[in-house]
Amino acid sequence: MLTKRIIPCLDIKDGRTVKGINFENIRDAGDPVELAIEYAKQGADELVFLDITATNEKRKTLSELVTRIAKHINIPFTVGGGISSIEDVSVLLKAGADKVSINTSAYKNPQLIKELANQFGSQCIVLAIDTKFENNDWFVYLNGGKVKTETTTVSWAKKAVELGAGEILLTSMNNDGTKNGFANDITKRISEQVNVPIIASGGAGKMEHFADAFLEGKADAALAASVFHYKEINIQDLKKYLSNKKIAIRI
Repeated sequence: MLTKRIIPCLDIKDGRTVKGINFENIRDAGDPVELAIEYAKQGADELVFLDITATNEKRKTLSELVTRIAKHINIPFTVGGGISSIEDVSVLLKAGADKVSINTSAYKNPQLIKELANQFGSQCIVLAIDTKFENNDWFVYLNGGKVKTETTTVSWAKKAVELGAGEILLTSMNNDGTKNGFANDITKRISEQVNVPIIASGGAGKMEHFADAFLEGKADAALAASVFHYKEINIQDLKKYLSNKKIAIRI
């Protein structure tokens, strides 16, 4: 049985780590390289870095940050934010990233998933889905949660995997930053419909929530930000807790 993964997420804005609630009220949470080093020491399985203000001009800044991170940590990490071409991915992988995360660009041009998977391998391509529950279903949102689509999350996840996405990072906008727990219902639905790993994201507040994401949500990994950034949960303590719950985890 594959071990479950714990993944701290660092949202990057102007070179700093930031955190918000329901995608709003952004505040500073520290230096991304220092946090990355600390999480690697604590036993994080992977890291995710998302540049939330990514623009073409800032692509160089992001690749420089990736180079700095790669020098200091020895665990896999994923980078996302404004990635829309083979060239963007090539730059980040060469700088030291293990995987890239794509979101809006993939939705607007689904063939991009196929092109990237063919060029770099599906294992490098993480499809990030920002989703919101409304009108009795979960729908895909774009542009950092600002633009609603009429596409259901399950249908988009299935299509993306068919095109070559190797992993899905599923963030519930309803749960994000609330610390009330992950959206285990939609996480489970997608886990049961596709054959790639699902990363649950949005809503972690206590250790029980991680256990629920794995046991109820059938997630392969659980991602969180503020509970780690503000030292509310230590990753090593969390892993011991999960291990005691008989959840397969690397300690």
